[in-house]
Amino acid sequence: MNLFELLLIAIGLSMDAFSVSVCKGLTTKRFSWRMALICGLWFGFFQILMPTIGYFLGAQFQEFIEAYDHWIAFGLLFLIGANLIREAVWGKKEDEGGSALDFKTMLLLAIATSIDALAVGVSFACIQVKLWSSVLVIGFTTFTFSVLGVKIGNAFGSKYEKSAGIIGGIILILIGLKILLEHLGIISF
Repeated sequence: MNLFELLLIAIGLSMDAFSVSVCKGLTTKRFSWRMALICGLWFGFFQILMPTIGYFLGAQFQEFIEAYDHWIAFGLLFLIGANLIREAVWGKKEDEGGSALDFKTMLLLAIATSIDALAVGVSFACIQVKLWSSVLVIGFTTFTFSVLGVKIGNAFGSKYEKSAGIIGGIILILIGLKILLEHLGIISF
């Protein structure tokens, strides 16, 4: 696999994290480098971790992973999106993004946005790519897209505070639904 192909894979894998980061940015009043870096580190780290795990699990568990990854991602994104909508509608304010970065929320989001990277890791084992350089490219790409996503989301969200939370929640649910429908072969992008 050449660098161009790896970059395309990295960009593709980072799109879910980018979308979630945009949602994070939508829900804050002021841009915070702290939030952007935390999102980037969570998502970038999990985009390194999951393909590494997939690589070492190899083809042994490929069928199990592929059989349930889309359901797990859909369920996590649906729950987090529904919670974001609930908070926007019933007015629960976040302390400038602090509670949006709590361990449980970020862990669930990082897992949900990196499950497909686990399957990529399994395929990396099958085609025998250089693991460490590949996962570092994927992780760095995801980190960069996540930081940019928070900034972009904040640029729009600060103008449309309440509706931004609702839109952010809907986007998360739609991302989960897209993952599910693509895997079931109902749609393809």
